[in-house]
Amino acid sequence: MSKKSVVVPASLGAAGERLFREIAEKWDLRPDEQRVLLDACAEADLVDDLAAAMQDQPRLVKGSQGQSVINPLISEQRQHRMALASLLKQLRLPDEADSAEARSTKARAAANARWSKRAG
Repeated sequence: MSKKSVVVPASLGAAGERLFREIAEKWDLRPDEQRVLLDACAEADLVDDLAAAMQDQPRLVKGSQGQSVINPLISEQRQHRMALASLLKQLRLPDEADSAEARSTKARAAANARWSKRAG
């Protein structure tokens, strides 16, 4: 499958642009899927921004009562990773590992397992 030329939205950062290209150059998306992809790309940028913000920050910070609590950026990053995963799942893109060759190998292994049980 050859790559097609796509116009990457200027609003995207490095991670979002990379994700956009990887998907849009390979798959033809409906308008609703394009919107989901754009939202996923924005989430990818946000996850990277939060990772950069955490770079020199401690994992534990003082809470309102002086106790040690997890840095709020960690929770925020986790939530945005889950949002990104959910958006990508909505696209229902086929798994590349599920190619015809991979399916054939899996089918052969299953058939061999069935026949080896009968031989015993």
